[in-house]
Amino acid sequence: MNTTTADARSAPVTDQPQARQLRRSGDDKMLAGVAGGMVRYLNADVTLVRVIIAALVLFTGAGVALYVAAWLLIPEDGVDRRSSRRGSPAAGTASANPHDDQNRD
Repeated sequence: MNTTTADARSAPVTDQPQARQLRRSGDDKMLAGVAGGMVRYLNADVTLVRVIIAALVLFTGAGVALYVAAWLLIPEDGVDRRSSRRGSPAAGTASANPHDDQNRD
C-alpha cells in the first residue's frame, strides 16, 4: 500500500465552504427577524425581501401564514434548541424554583 495515497485519503478536506444556516436575525429585524435572516442566507437586498413579504401578506392569504410559520420554525441567531429549555443543565440554571437556592447552605 502506498503511504501517500493512504495519507491523502485520511486528511480532512478544508477546501469546502462552511454550510450556511437559515436563522432569524437578531440584529436586522423589524418584527421577528425573518427577512433579515433570509437576506443573510440568500445574500440579497433586504428591501427587496421585505417588499416581497409585504406583497405576499397584502395580496395573498398565504403571506401571513408563511411569515408566522417562518417565525416559529426558523431558529433565532445565537439560540441553541437544546439549551433553550428552562431549568435544563445546558441552560446554566440551577433550578426553576427560586426557593430551592435559599436552602442550599
